[in-house]
Amino acid sequence: MNFKKLMLALSVSAAALSGAAQADRLEAVKAAGELSCANSGAFPPFSFANEENKIVGFDVDICEEIAARLGVKANVISTAWDGIIAGLVSGKYDTIIGSIGVTEERALAIDFTTTYYHSGLAIFVPNGSELASLDDLAGKTVGATLGELGEQWAQDRGGWTVRTYKSIPEMLLELKAGRIDAVVADDIPVLVAVNEGAADVKALEIEGLPQFKIAVATQKGNPELVAAINQAITDMRADGTYLKISEKWIGADIW
Repeated sequence: MNFKKLMLALSVSAAALSGAAQADRLEAVKAAGELSCANSGAFPPFSFANEENKIVGFDVDICEEIAARLGVKANVISTAWDGIIAGLVSGKYDTIIGSIGVTEERALAIDFTTTYYHSGLAIFVPNGSELASLDDLAGKTVGATLGELGEQWAQDRGGWTVRTYKSIPEMLLELKAGRIDAVVADDIPVLVAVNEGAADVKALEIEGLPQFKIAVATQKGNPELVAAINQAITDMRADGTYLKISEKWIGADIW
């Protein structure tokens, strides 16, 4: 099943769930005393396992701060990215705070809050590679993360073989080993890896690649929860908390 068909299938499930929904999920969150936030746990510096095998990162801090402003604890849940939307639709967690991009297809199945950061696609090749343009990638093998917007774009564009992976670190290892020729990925995590000396790659200078708004995702039909999260994000931005989190993990303001 391709991405768009999956989104349509999920939208049907979401509609069925919303029809049987009880009160707005904000009430359940406050009653439980916790806000559960899903992420992939494999998307540094947004969510990843540290040396103590604890999931940390930008999205984790955002989740914890939003939860605190709702007066509850944060419950961070890491799950495979290719099933993360299905998990939200089925009610396994309250939100996805895991760098999920806003698209019309996804909005068929889930609701989004206000944007909490911006990102975009980039194409990376090893330093020293002679590849310099999209035309150069014709017939080559390109890596993309399974279920992410980069995979959808790469599959839709065509002209190359797309090989999918569970995480960006895994893709970068494959690129280093020469098993793929390039990777299509969100620019921020790869550029952070380059700055930290963890990746010997460069971004191709290509104009017009997709740009994304990143937001918190919730089940459909929970306007009170969405409004509460929106207010928390607005307040975090206004009082400087957001900037501190952004500079801590990214080294810059990614608003």
